[in-house]
Amino acid sequence: MKVSGFTFIRNAIKYDYPIVEAIRSILPLCDEVVVAVGNSEDETLQLIKGIDPKVRIIETIWDDSVREGGRTLALETDKAFDAIAADADWSFYIQGDEVLHEKYIPVIKQAMLQYKDDKKVEGLLFNYLHFYGSYDYVGTSISWYPDEIRVIRNRKDIFSYRDAQGFRKLPNEKLKVKRIDAWMYHYGWVKPPEKMQLKQESFHRMWHDDIWMEENVKKVIEFNYSENIDSLAIFNETHPEVMQDRIKTKNWKFDYDISFNKEKTKDKFKRFCRKYLGIDIRYKNFEQI
Repeated sequence: MKVSGFTFIRNAIKYDYPIVEAIRSILPLCDEVVVAVGNSEDETLQLIKGIDPKVRIIETIWDDSVREGGRTLALETDKAFDAIAADADWSFYIQGDEVLHEKYIPVIKQAMLQYKDDKKVEGLLFNYLHFYGSYDYVGTSISWYPDEIRVIRNRKDIFSYRDAQGFRKLPNEKLKVKRIDAWMYHYGWVKPPEKMQLKQESFHRMWHDDIWMEENVKKVIEFNYSENIDSLAIFNETHPEVMQDRIKTKNWKFDYDISFNKEKTKDKFKRFCRKYLGIDIRYKNFEQI
């Protein structure tokens, strides 16, 4: 069985992305990892070059004129996917702010082997933990996406969908996937406050025009993590081993009293339906089999 990993990145240092940790976390499962490194304003290219001999780089130019629905991210994902080894059986996708815990490596490898020759299975579905503010809290609101496809078949009819959160197949069909007992750790909302503010100003431009930016993105130096919290929980488990050095260097403080958790009525209803009635009324970009 051959597995190719793939991802994309730009300005990893400027926006403090744990891209090195992301790539290293999937290397034990991959024969190669293709990284589409976009035109950056920092030393991202040199950073990626220093990771591991199994990492193969393609240099890309982002189309910054595409400012609707985060489409640029999907285009960059497809560039990396198109460059993986032609004889790979599976493709492992990871984004620059996601990290795989090493304890799930055996689970994922077993699923890859189990479904390798079962062509009905077009992808593997991962559960998600979303960290917020610091490495000590995870989002528990139903508004966080609970799962995503991160392992897919190496097929040319599969493409990155919308803003690169998931995948579909031509002409525009959902993939048939198996859920596995593995969790992806998402650290996109854990950065030094000044780096998070820079990310907000940059990334919203891939979804919205200048008028929206002017009206909705505050012109401040640091992002305020305490605003717009609905529901968090304290994280008492371990982080991936590759994240330990990064966690030790955290130089900002974020504390939150979980007794102040609140949730919108519509989200409470959705949670009730899912937990007690077995009805999941959220939008799903996959067909679970």
